Amino acid sequence: MDSGGPERDDADWNYRARHETETQRLDRNWSGLLQELRVVQTGVQLLTGFLLTLPFQQRFEDLSDSEVAIYLATVALSVTSTMLLVAPVGLHRMLFRRHALPELVAASHRLAICGIATLGLALIGVVALIFSFVISPLAGGVAAAAALVMFCGLWGFAAVLQSRHR
Repeated sequence: MDSGGPERDDADWNYRARHETETQRLDRNWSGLLQELRVVQTGVQLLTGFLLTLPFQQRFEDLSDSEVAIYLATVALSVTSTMLLVAPVGLHRMLFRRHALPELVAASHRLAICGIATLGLALIGVVALIFSFVISPLAGGVAAAAALVMFCGLWGFAAVLQSRHR
């Protein structure tokens, strides 16, 4: 007997374990997603604001060409992350009272994952830029590689926990 895939299995489990209707599950998922977005939006907005002020600092002109490239890529990633993490709110406004909660939750979930991934890349860029400027380009590369390993490791850890759960 085909269970209908992971989403259907999740809905069935929620009904059995929580006695939730599909609408209650979607409401809970939307509420949980909003809480998560509140946390990351604050961080990404602070990061973006910080990055946007850097060119106006006196020492910005001391950046090497490669550091300027890292800076610009990091700004682009941070702004992209901000847009992705704010998009679910705009999407909610566009779909409000249209009975599109399943689509809203699914699309917002994907936007949040993409936003967190680009935030991770922006943070790696910030680490590369700061270590490169303060110590050396080699130190910037090493620190960025360490940050990348940490970021991937944390996301990989979540995947390992998920696979053990099943």
